[in-house]
Amino acid sequence: MKKSLAYVIRFLLLLIAIAKVHNGMAQAKAEDVSILVSLDHADWVYKTGEKALFSIIVTRQGKPLENVVIHYEIGQEQMPAFIIKTIKGKKNKPVIEGATLSEPGFLRCIATVEIDGKKYRALATAAYEPDSIKAVAAMRDDFKSFWDEARAAAIKIPLDSKMTLLPDRCTEKINVYEISIQNFSRGSRLYGILCVPKKPGKHPVILKVPGAGVRNYQGDTALAEKGIITLEIGIHGIPVTMAPQVYYDLAFGPLKNYFLFNLDDRDQYYYKRVYLGCLRAIDFLVSLPGADSSRLAVYGGSQGGALSIITAALDSRVKYIASFYPALSDVTGYLHGRAGGWPHMFKSVDTSSSIIKEKIQTSGYYDVANFARIIKVPGIYCWGFNDEVCPPTSIYAAYNNIKAPKQNIISKESGHWLSMDQSVQVNEWLLNKLKVRAQ
Repeated sequence: MKKSLAYVIRFLLLLIAIAKVHNGMAQAKAEDVSILVSLDHADWVYKTGEKALFSIIVTRQGKPLENVVIHYEIGQEQMPAFIIKTIKGKKNKPVIEGATLSEPGFLRCIATVEIDGKKYRALATAAYEPDSIKAVAAMRDDFKSFWDEARAAAIKIPLDSKMTLLPDRCTEKINVYEISIQNFSRGSRLYGILCVPKKPGKHPVILKVPGAGVRNYQGDTALAEKGIITLEIGIHGIPVTMAPQVYYDLAFGPLKNYFLFNLDDRDQYYYKRVYLGCLRAIDFLVSLPGADSSRLAVYGGSQGGALSIITAALDSRVKYIASFYPALSDVTGYLHGRAGGWPHMFKSVDTSSSIIKEKIQTSGYYDVANFARIIKVPGIYCWGFNDEVCPPTSIYAAYNNIKAPKQNIISKESGHWLSMDQSVQVNEWLLNKLKVRAQ
């Protein structure tokens, strides 16, 4: 009963998130007051030099407001705006403003209003020849040898796997465990939630890699109930079943801004252990007696979208990728006058600093745009034009480097989330590739 209630709550939260998108208009608020920002091209895609026309209208309970003060800014995403205006809107007449880009990229209009002491905000983003966006991330000559050597050292360390059954999470169809294994250095461990179908036989396998943050994990029981072995991992070397307060304290204490730790040293950067940990998770999964390693996929969003690409690039045992709005993509974009990927470590820096130069050099070994170059397996990729966390410029920079079979599903109005349609299509794609019958 508790589990059913949890699913209902999660479903309702998803519906609330989807309600934020309103029929082609960006991020309409499901409140009395709404700002609707839209573009004159239905697909929001333009050629360089072509003017994009943004329209802005403010409504209360669906009716346009008259004489409301609208502030809006237009500019290349994540860059200083080159159009900044504050005007009064007219009833039944949207505010119209045009602008363009001379190079491939994204042009964004952000509109805000304040009514009765409350601020409202919405945006829309025009894509300029996004398929022509080229990555600026520098791939070091020893990129491949660096990771080959790191992997060779890690694989010599025994897995020393430990599995603890979680009876309250098990069902008639699956067993659920918290697992831990040794990571790439002795004493460093990787934790996760493993869900294993009880039905005898060989099962396809999915590794679920996490988004950014510090939290506990529940495991993907839904896919496991369809007959798939699933492992959802954490990346911080701590158990994933502790009380929420523990993770909160870590997130705002010792692990705050973990993604910047030792960025000036390629061998000590925080993500080295994380990337190798994903490969160790694959080592563990293929060691399971019920695992069919010929049907192995990895998926995740944001930081997890990055880790799914990286894991598949470094481990040939991964056969399929599902990656959503990948972070850590083309992070040095800011040094070239355009948006770079999360965590935006180069958005405002002094490039003459020797420490910054070392960080730039290190980033080349960890940038998703470089891993994308060596992917060899099919993948499905999803993102939205209105993502303010992982800029679409950075995502396209990585995606355009992929030469392997690929499919993208764009939900232009979406921010840093998957639309319902994207979720459905990804699940169908995964089940089809893994040869699992829909239930």
